[in-house]
Amino acid sequence: MKTSSYLLFRYSCFVVISLLWFCGLGCKASERHLWDEGWRFSLRQDDKPQQSAFDDSAWRLLDLPHDWAIEGDFYAQNPSGANGGALPGGKGWYRKHLILHENDATSRYVLHFDGAYMNTSVFVNGTLVGTRPYGFISFSYDLTPYLDKQGDNVIAVKVDNSQQPNSRWYTGCGIYRHVYLSKSTDIRVAEWGVHAISKVKKGIGNLTLNTQIENPGGRSRRVTVRQKLWNKAHQVVAQTSKTCKVEAPGTTISQHMRVQKPQLWSLSSPYLYTITTEIIENGRVLDCDTITTGIRTVAFDVAKGFFLNGENIKINGVCLHGDLGCLGAAINEDALYRQLVMMKEMGVNAIRCSHNPPAPELLNLCDSMGLLVMDEAFDSWMQGKTAYDYSIYFKTWAERDLRDMVLRDRNHPSIILWSIGNEVLEQWNKTKNATVALENVNILLNNSRDKATLTQGDSLNLNAKLTQVLAAIVRRYDPTRLITAGCNEVSPDNNLFKSGALDVISFNYHQKKVKDVPQDFPGKSFIMTETVSALQTRGYYRMPSDSLYRWPTHKRPFTEPSFMCSSYDNCCAYWGSTHEQTWDIVKHTPYCSGQFIWTGFDYIGEPTPFNFPARSSYFGLIDLAGFPKDTYYMYQSEWTKKPVLHVFPHWNWIEGQTVDLWCYYNQADEVELFVNGKSQGVRRKSNEHEYHVAWRVTFEPGEVRVVARKNGKVVAEKTRRTAGAPHHIRLTPNRKVIKANGRSLSFVTVEVVDKDGNLCPWAENNILFSLTGNAKIAGVDNGSPFSLERFQTNERRAFFGKCLVVLQAGRTPSTIQLTAKSVDLAPQTIEIISE
Repeated sequence: MKTSSYLLFRYSCFVVISLLWFCGLGCKASERHLWDEGWRFSLRQDDKPQQSAFDDSAWRLLDLPHDWAIEGDFYAQNPSGANGGALPGGKGWYRKHLILHENDATSRYVLHFDGAYMNTSVFVNGTLVGTRPYGFISFSYDLTPYLDKQGDNVIAVKVDNSQQPNSRWYTGCGIYRHVYLSKSTDIRVAEWGVHAISKVKKGIGNLTLNTQIENPGGRSRRVTVRQKLWNKAHQVVAQTSKTCKVEAPGTTISQHMRVQKPQLWSLSSPYLYTITTEIIENGRVLDCDTITTGIRTVAFDVAKGFFLNGENIKINGVCLHGDLGCLGAAINEDALYRQLVMMKEMGVNAIRCSHNPPAPELLNLCDSMGLLVMDEAFDSWMQGKTAYDYSIYFKTWAERDLRDMVLRDRNHPSIILWSIGNEVLEQWNKTKNATVALENVNILLNNSRDKATLTQGDSLNLNAKLTQVLAAIVRRYDPTRLITAGCNEVSPDNNLFKSGALDVISFNYHQKKVKDVPQDFPGKSFIMTETVSALQTRGYYRMPSDSLYRWPTHKRPFTEPSFMCSSYDNCCAYWGSTHEQTWDIVKHTPYCSGQFIWTGFDYIGEPTPFNFPARSSYFGLIDLAGFPKDTYYMYQSEWTKKPVLHVFPHWNWIEGQTVDLWCYYNQADEVELFVNGKSQGVRRKSNEHEYHVAWRVTFEPGEVRVVARKNGKVVAEKTRRTAGAPHHIRLTPNRKVIKANGRSLSFVTVEVVDKDGNLCPWAENNILFSLTGNAKIAGVDNGSPFSLERFQTNERRAFFGKCLVVLQAGRTPSTIQLTAKSVDLAPQTIEIISE
C-alpha cells in the first residue's frame, strides 16, 4: 500500500486543482480558486442578511467547510430526533465580499458549491440568484449578471435546515463541502463538460472525448479544441484537436485518441491519466479544463460475478455515510483519508455511497487508492420516509439532481455502478408512511409484505415506469456503466425489478433468498447492495457468546438497560444477520458479485436498536471514534493476505467467572489457548464455513496466550494480560507531523493504562485536554453511541478505556503540545510538529 504522505500529496492535487502543475503541462488554466476562507456566519431566522448593506461585522468569522449542528448539544426535543442525531437544525447565513477591480465585459464569474445542507439560496448584491433544495448535490451559479465589476460585491448564502426530520440519519447543517470561485472568458468548457469514455481492445486503449462548450456571449465563434492525454510522468501519450464553429449558447464535439499499451487502473495499481482540454482562438488559449481518468474494463457476469480488467474479483465492500464522527459532516481530507486507509487495511475494496452523492474528495481518494465505488442518488423518490425528506422536491428536482450527479462523477474510474435509489417505497404499489414514527421507519421498510402490495402479471404500473425514466436519465449522460438500486423487496414482482431498467439485480439483506436468484432472475447479474446490520458496541461482551440476540423486536421503542450490543458477533437487527452468516453465503456463491456491509464506520443518527439517549449507530465495523471492533479482524483474516491472530475479549473479569474467548486467525492450521501457562486445548476450523474458534474458560487473573501453528510450527502468538488499577494516560497520535494549512489533522488515541502499560478495559475516567502552539481541538469522542457529551469541547470520558482527541493545525508553523490530565492518573504530554 502506498505511503500516507504520498497519497495525501496526490489528493491535494485534486482539491486545489493544481493550477501551476497543469500550467507546467502547457495548459493555461482559467482561474479557479478555493473560496473557503473568511466567511461571516450567524444563525438567524430572518432574511435581512441578504441585503448588501446589512452589517455583519459582529458575526463569527470562519472558514468553510462548516457544520454548525455538530457544535451543538444533544437534546431529545431537537426536531431531527435521535434518528437525525438529536442535534440542532435551524437557518444559517454566510456572507463574504468579492471585490473586483476591472471592467472586463468578457469575463465571467461562477461560484461552485460542492454541497450545502440544505435548501441553499444564493444572493448577490441583494438579488436571489437561485435556490437548490437537495443537500447532497453539487451546484453552481453564474454570478456575472449580478456583479458590479468595479467595486464591492456581497455574496450572501442562506442554508435552511429548519424543517426536520428530513433524513433518516445525521446530515449536518451548513456549507459543509468546499466552495470554488472561477473566472473565465465568455467561451469556455462547460462545468463537468468533458466526458472521457475508454475501451480496451487487443492491448490498445481507445478514448472518446465528448466535450461540451458553452458560448453565452451571443455571437458565433470559430475555435480549435485541443486535447492531450498525460501520463504520471507528465508526458503526452496521445493528443487530438478539432476546429469548429460554436454558436450560442454552445455545442458538443467528439474527438478520439488511441493509447498504445495503456496502464490499466486496478485495485493494486490505480493508474490515473490527466486530460487537458484547451479552447483556442487565433492562437490564444481562451479556456483550459483538466480532468483525471483511468482506463479499465468492468463486467458483471451472470454466473461468475464481477470482473475488473478480465480478473474475477469478489466485491468486498462497505456502506459509508458522509459524517466524520466528532467532526460532523464538514468534509476534511485527512479525516476521510484516515477512514479509507482503515477500510483498506481491513481488506475492503469497494465503497457504497449511502444513500446520496458523496463529497468529490471521496471519489478522488478512491481513484487514487484503488477502491471501487457504487455511486447512489436518492434515499426516497415520490413517496417519503420522513416528514420533510427529498420526496417533497423529487417531482421538480430529481431529473436535474440525477443528471448533475452523473455529469460530475462519470470520469472517475473507481465508479463501477450507478444506483438510482435505496429502499424506495415505490418497490411496492402503494405505501403510506405519514403516520409511522421516525424510529419505526426501518421496521416498516424491512417488514414482510403481502403479495397484494405487488403488481401481478406482466403489466407495469407508474412506479415501474418511473424506474425506467430515472434509468434513462443516467444512460443519457453515461451509457458506459450498469445501473442498479438497493432493494429490500426481493420478489421478482418488485416494481423496480419488473421495470427491466435495472442491469444488476440487488438485494438489501434477505441473504436466505440469494440461492433463489438464478431461478427468480434468469440471465441477470447479481450483487448484495446492503448486508448484515449486525449490532456491536466496541469493548462490550454479552455471554454466553453462542446465544443470538436479534434486536430490536418488530416494534419500537426497544429498551435494554445497558444500551449496549455484544461484540461477539452474536447480536444483529432482526432483518439482518451476523457477519459470519452473510459472508459465508457471499464467499461460496460464485454468481454473487459481492456485498456492501452495513456499515464500515458507525455514524451519527439512526441509533438502532435503541431510542434516545442513544444517538448514533451500532452497525459499524469501526466505532464513531475510529477504533476497530473485533469483527474487523474476522474480515481482515478473510479479505487480506496479511497474517491475522486476534483473540478477545480482554482479560479483566471477576475471579471464577465463566468467560468465552474467541479467536480470528488465518495462515495457520490451528491455535492453542493457554491461561497462565496451562493449555485450554487446541482449536481448528473444521471446515471452510467456520470463521472463528472459541473456548469457554474460568477466569483467573494473569494472562491468556494464543499460539498459532502451521504444519506444527509456531507462526504467531498473542497475549492479553489482566490490567491493574488505572495508573496513567497514554497518548498515541496517528501523525506526529502535520501541515500548517489550517486544516491538517492529527488523531490522538487516548488510553487509560496500568503501571505496566496494559489497557484498563473498564476505565471511565474523565480526561481534560490542553494545548500550546498554533492549533485547536477540532473534536473529541470515545465511540459510545449513547454519550451525550459534546463533540466540540476539551474533555472526554473514557469508554472501555479509550477516547479520542482530534487536533487541527493553524496556519503558522509551530510545535504543538497536547497534555491530557485526569483525577488520580499521571498525565502525559506529547509534541506534534506543524510545518
